[in-house]
Amino acid sequence: MAKSAEEMMESMKAGITEKTGKPLEHWVKLVKASGIEKFGEQVKMLKGDHGMTHGYANFVCQAAKGRLDADEGDMLEGQYKSKESLRPIYDALAAYADSLGKDVDIAPKKTSVAFRRSKNFAVVTPATKSRVDLGLNLKGTAGTDRLLEEKPGSMCTHKVRLTSPDDIDAELKAWLAESYQKA
Repeated sequence: MAKSAEEMMESMKAGITEKTGKPLEHWVKLVKASGIEKFGEQVKMLKGDHGMTHGYANFVCQAAKGRLDADEGDMLEGQYKSKESLRPIYDALAAYADSLGKDVDIAPKKTSVAFRRSKNFAVVTPATKSRVDLGLNLKGTAGTDRLLEEKPGSMCTHKVRLTSPDDIDAELKAWLAESYQKA
């Protein structure tokens, strides 16, 4: 069964302490005191100077930027500020994703929302003032005029551009369900 966001957070905190001998708070203070502003440079510093793995370094830097404390509802509201007409698209996608199984975790981030199982199976991003992009992980599936293939190395293998809740039809739901099954 998938862990909740809180369980994953506690697991990461415990893991950092176990692997480094120092708690998350120590590392957050170190990052803040370093004077390094750019996220990527902070991660590089922790990996290079302190031997931290990428996952833990990323987690520490997210915490140092205050991103782990942000309220998920506030993050979601921020994504759709001045794009309120797109919110029904997100709401319909989230409702359908949630119906796929009890193990679905819907995780808002600053600029997108991940639908997770054991790993991300879809990512919803309000891309423009008139369009939501739905990223899907459908490795091995051929693209179409609607199911656009992403460049290799992208977090999602395919993207569908949505401009209305009506775009969430049987075809799109089948792709979303297939992505869920592959996760």
